[in-house]
Amino acid sequence: MTAAETDRVLPPVSDMLEPQQRGTCCVWCGKHLGVGLGTDLGEQRVVPSSGAAFYVFPRECLDAVGCSERAAQ
Repeated sequence: MTAAETDRVLPPVSDMLEPQQRGTCCVWCGKHLGVGLGTDLGEQRVVPSSGAAFYVFPRECLDAVGCSERAAQ
């Protein structure tokens, strides 16, 4: 699944912590995601207004209900 296929718009990269950018934590709630424990949202190329372009690799929790509850806290 890519970000284009999800019904949620990814948060701005500037709002993501480094582990969320690398895909080791959920992009929505910040929960640590082990190998195979998240849904890949697709490689995203970021072109900042200054500096070099880079890629982020966001992932989300498999448990959407639990993720929503954690994100709301």
